Amino acid sequence: MIPTLNEEAALPRTLAALAAWPEHAREIVVVDGGSADATLTIARASGAVPVLAGPGRGTQLAAGAARASGDFLLFLHADTVPGTGWEKAVADFAGDPRKQRRAASFRLRFDADDWRARVLAAAANARSHYLGLPYGDQGLVLSRPFYDALGGYRALSLMEDVDLARRIGKRRMVLLDAEAVTSPRRYGGRYGLVAARNAALLTLYFLGVKPERLAALYSR
Repeated sequence: MIPTLNEEAALPRTLAALAAWPEHAREIVVVDGGSADATLTIARASGAVPVLAGPGRGTQLAAGAARASGDFLLFLHADTVPGTGWEKAVADFAGDPRKQRRAASFRLRFDADDWRARVLAAAANARSHYLGLPYGDQGLVLSRPFYDALGGYRALSLMEDVDLARRIGKRRMVLLDAEAVTSPRRYGGRYGLVAARNAALLTLYFLGVKPERLAALYSR
């Protein structure tokens, strides 16, 4: 499942990486929130299943999961490319009966040669390992029955990834031995400032501030 909104530049690399999964077991669902560029054309040309949904990743991911037919689901951002060995890591996880009631995310790496990006990635991986709170740019893998039992993604304006991770719980979250290589574009070179803002938003969320209010603060 890939949520998109004007992702014509980033989407081809992600789709190309996913093509490494065996074709007979591959179903790529691209859920678009109203793109005005060539995103849907690229998705269709790749053989992906296009789905139209309202804006917002929570809404899009829920719509994509409803359309998907696989026994295991992989959620991935359009600007995130699974790294070397991801197929084996996911296959090993999905093939382990003990993981039927667990979820997994990738280790994060930014597609940037910048020490600040490496520090942020290390912090994200530590958060995932110790707190069981991966963000959406680390991807998420879980079985369909487990996803359904959890209630799936909710149509939140922000924090849809954290909301689902909290319902999964630290004890049921696994960090895969493979990377998700994601674009640093949302940082715009201001790694420290954006990271501090994100940490503040996460704190406010845990204190009970509504996602709609957080989304308004995020967009400023």
